[in-house]
Amino acid sequence: MDFRLSEDQAALRDAAREFAQGELIEAAKCCEKTGAPPPKPLIQRFAELGFLGVNIPESYGGLGLGNLEALIILEEFAKISSAVAFPIFESCVGPVKAIERFGSDTLKSRILPSVCNGNCVVAIAMSEPDAGSALTDLKTRAIEKSGKILLNGVKRWCSGGGHADGYLVYCRFSDEPGAKHIGAVYIEKDTPGVSFGSQENLMGFRGVPSSDIYFDNAEVPKENVVVAPGGFKSLMQAFDLERCGNATMALGQASGALEEILPYVQERRQFGKPIIDFQAVQLRVAEMQMRVEAARLLIYRAASNSQHELPSIVESSVAKCFANEIAREVTGSAMQLMGAYGYSQEFNAERRFRDAWGWGIAGGTIDIQKVNIASAMIGRRFDQRK
Repeated sequence: MDFRLSEDQAALRDAAREFAQGELIEAAKCCEKTGAPPPKPLIQRFAELGFLGVNIPESYGGLGLGNLEALIILEEFAKISSAVAFPIFESCVGPVKAIERFGSDTLKSRILPSVCNGNCVVAIAMSEPDAGSALTDLKTRAIEKSGKILLNGVKRWCSGGGHADGYLVYCRFSDEPGAKHIGAVYIEKDTPGVSFGSQENLMGFRGVPSSDIYFDNAEVPKENVVVAPGGFKSLMQAFDLERCGNATMALGQASGALEEILPYVQERRQFGKPIIDFQAVQLRVAEMQMRVEAARLLIYRAASNSQHELPSIVESSVAKCFANEIAREVTGSAMQLMGAYGYSQEFNAERRFRDAWGWGIAGGTIDIQKVNIASAMIGRRFDQRK
């Protein structure tokens, strides 16, 4: 078992790091200040350098690499900010992979190349006002009529809502409750009958737009059905990869904070010496390093064991849960070590702390991940309704 990156993987990481640290810092500040996502020309710059669709087959315009390579790149972008990393996230581990895995050849040929060349951003629409952790309670309805699909319902907490060009919508193909008749449909932003609520004002995730989505007899061709009713398990398998992406976004907040704090504690002087000379500071930075390394290894395990497939629910949930928890701890430690500077919006520490908390809520809360882990350990699902 070799824990070292290959030469190609290391070169890919270094290229992503050089670009992110050299060209994205000002863009990240702009996203944070305005709340706007990265501009389209910047996303197309990502595409030119091969950072979009890293694990999408070359036949569709991607690099044809594995999940691990995609996550290696994602972490380097996430170290700068969640906002500038989000286009990488959506193109490598989000709904795009569900389309690549389960969509029709026609749909894949239409959507995936546009994603990889930076002309199309695809978001996922899962949660609803009464269906978050209890996802199988979703009510958005898909009705087949004359070879078309009509969508009606409301989606909430859609990252990319109102901004993305297309949406993978989890929906119900029957009024019967439960997971049996749940599937997913792809729909474009400008489809008649699709509208958006106002942008959410969140604690963090500035530059990652979020809004409600309303569907009022929004019509799409039947070929836009990505997962047919009865395929809820397939949808959640695709979401296991998104969990790894979520974990990596959380890790990026932690590893970015750690990289930034190391020179700070060597330069900042109190009582006549650098604060790193105090044992309490030494212990704190060592603990930060331990947590970051452990989270990265758990993510790499899930990705490596499914390099060109989809991760297991237990490995992805363990990685996400742990990375979400340590990201909050590590970014909090960075703020504490920086004192008043860490609490100032002039520096990155407080923004990373806010974003770290968000990743532990998005994509399935920390506690839900623990339920998934226990369920996998025991070998059966737990019915929360009884």
